[in-house]
Amino acid sequence: MRYFELFNLPVSYDVDLTLLNQRYLELQRAVHPDKFAGKSEREKLVAVQKTSEINDALAVLKHPAKRAEYMLSEQGVDIRAEQQTLQDPAFLMQQMELREALEDIQHSSDPEDEIEAFEVQIKQLDTQYSAQLAEQLVSQDIAVLEVAADNIRKLKFIYKLREELSRIEDSLFD
Repeated sequence: MRYFELFNLPVSYDVDLTLLNQRYLELQRAVHPDKFAGKSEREKLVAVQKTSEINDALAVLKHPAKRAEYMLSEQGVDIRAEQQTLQDPAFLMQQMELREALEDIQHSSDPEDEIEAFEVQIKQLDTQYSAQLAEQLVSQDIAVLEVAADNIRKLKFIYKLREELSRIEDSLFD
């Protein structure tokens, strides 16, 4: 099943989330298992399977990194289950510096300002890699797609930093 086709959306890294959610609700209404309560066991099972597939597709298309991985796999470059590490020394150095800054937030005299500044950095990196991915994922050139794979790996690092920041924020202000 092709996820963009399922939701009748153009294949694009930039997804209209409002439209995606609207189409999701329409699909769910059409195949919801409750509509098949009086039907055969086979029809009930098919409805449950379709609902599950729709939910899986939604989860992938809603999340930018998962969406990018999916789009890349549709182009023949599947990195979804890989364990490959990133080979970009400058990016890895930047990640180490960001992790140190993240640790320093907990001991800062003004953690709110530090959190805000860190969020700005993360947002800039997210925007940068997302803009590059939007262009790269429409390419048919395998070299460009390999660069896109690296950008997806970088975006995953960014999301992990964002999650860690959220945990720190929760521990500081709860």
